[in-house]
Amino acid sequence: MRMREIINRRDQADFLKVNATLFKGDPNYIRPLDKDVNEVFDPALNKAFRFGEAIRWVLEDQQGNLIGRIAAFINKKYRTKGDRFPVGGIGFFDCIESQAAANLLFDTARKWLVAKGMGAMDGPINFGERDRWWGLIVEGFQPPLYCMSYSKPYYRCLFEGYGFQPFFYQYCYGLDPTREISQKLIERHASVKLDPGFKAVHVTKKALDKFAVDFSVVYNSAWAGHGGLKEISKDFAIAMFRKMKPVMDEKIVWFAYYHDQPIGFFINIPDLNQWFKYLNGQFGLLSKLKFLWIRWTKPNRRFTGIIFGVVPEFQKKGIDAFMINEAKFVVQALHKYNYYELQWIGDFHPKMINVATGLGDTYMTRQLITWRYQFDPTLPFERHPIL
Repeated sequence: MRMREIINRRDQADFLKVNATLFKGDPNYIRPLDKDVNEVFDPALNKAFRFGEAIRWVLEDQQGNLIGRIAAFINKKYRTKGDRFPVGGIGFFDCIESQAAANLLFDTARKWLVAKGMGAMDGPINFGERDRWWGLIVEGFQPPLYCMSYSKPYYRCLFEGYGFQPFFYQYCYGLDPTREISQKLIERHASVKLDPGFKAVHVTKKALDKFAVDFSVVYNSAWAGHGGLKEISKDFAIAMFRKMKPVMDEKIVWFAYYHDQPIGFFINIPDLNQWFKYLNGQFGLLSKLKFLWIRWTKPNRRFTGIIFGVVPEFQKKGIDAFMINEAKFVVQALHKYNYYELQWIGDFHPKMINVATGLGDTYMTRQLITWRYQFDPTLPFERHPIL
């Protein structure tokens, strides 16, 4: 077996090819857009390169067949409260069912990270934000959500066989949005509704920049500082919302206000993979035209919860129930969606798990694991702290 570093365009194509080759014939597999993977490793497009670096390899057998791939990266901004040493990351792991092949991939990444001064490696994770390419699917091998890594059941054995341990578990929850939400949420919604100072509204694309700024205000108060997440600027939020605009459904992106001050958000988007699965990873000009045709001719009945947040001073006051129930009235009137799935929630965040499981008739759709491998085996292993 031979490891080959990704240097040129041919190598980059091979890096993408590994994933498509190993999952060929799997009915649940949806090939990620090539551009979404390539952007992770483009210094001009990924701001994580301001604080770190990344490297990639593919693995070939003796006949030159592609049998695996892995990426490794360091990011000075990546740290978890309680870490006693710098931690690097690995991601985009794919491998045939061979512990020897997996060990060679992991060893290569580990040696590179050790040389960079790291004391452990987490994976599979993203070189960037946690909203994509994060965690290893271990239960719920169904078609992945947009920018969610897909894996084979034996991948778990490869990680465990090398010595990785679960750093935290990630849970996804689903529900039928045409059904009633829990009675508890209905009652809490009614209580908040008594105060006319509260209001919940869905976004409008005409005022998208204004909502983006409101998002940054709530996010920085509710999320920044938790689990290694950093504050975001207003400009970053505006750019993010503008990028979402072409696929955004105004009726499923919600904000809560108290006397016109933003206090919460409930951000959802259509399940983009229900459209992208027809593109085979391509998104050039012809594929974009095909995407537009598919979008208008193939109804998408699924939508996905991306992020939910309430500023600390309004937490535990029913604002979650208020937003969710106000959104329910509008979404159900559309008669458009029949399946809803929340993006992953870490087991280190029991408050958010309670929100998810309290929506009504929810059920776990998938379970993922973010693994950690400590380079010094004499040190005690500690899992991600509870928020």
